[in-house]
Amino acid sequence: MPRMIFINLPVSDVAASTAFYEAIGFVKNPAFSNDQGACLVWSDSIYVMVAAKAFYATLTPKPIADTQATSGALFALAFDSRGEVDAIAEAAVAAGGREAHGPEDEGFMYSRAFWDLDGHGFGPFWMDPAAVEDGPPATAEAA
Repeated sequence: MPRMIFINLPVSDVAASTAFYEAIGFVKNPAFSNDQGACLVWSDSIYVMVAAKAFYATLTPKPIADTQATSGALFALAFDSRGEVDAIAEAAVAAGGREAHGPEDEGFMYSRAFWDLDGHGFGPFWMDPAAVEDGPPATAEAA
């Protein structure tokens, strides 16, 4: 079995969150979705599970964070082009999310960021394949 990741997110409204993630390119897996949660597929090995807060509370003894006010994690999403980064960020805002930061261009890397309906943070980015292989370009040291 390949290594997979399932990111579980507590949400206020499963249907609205499902629609949000579908609007930005995730695909709902109905076999693992119901009124308490939905399985949203990003790739063959990456899934986002949105879970109603009451159900999510059964998965952990810890209090559920108010992600509108605090941050516990940020999820970076790699893309093949700057255009794809712009497209998902714009789709997220159009679907009711909020832009966390506009375009940031480091030359070898380009990124944007958005919050979903419940305040979970995502940072789509593109990185020059040469930087992936060799690391970021050297920067001049401060004098």
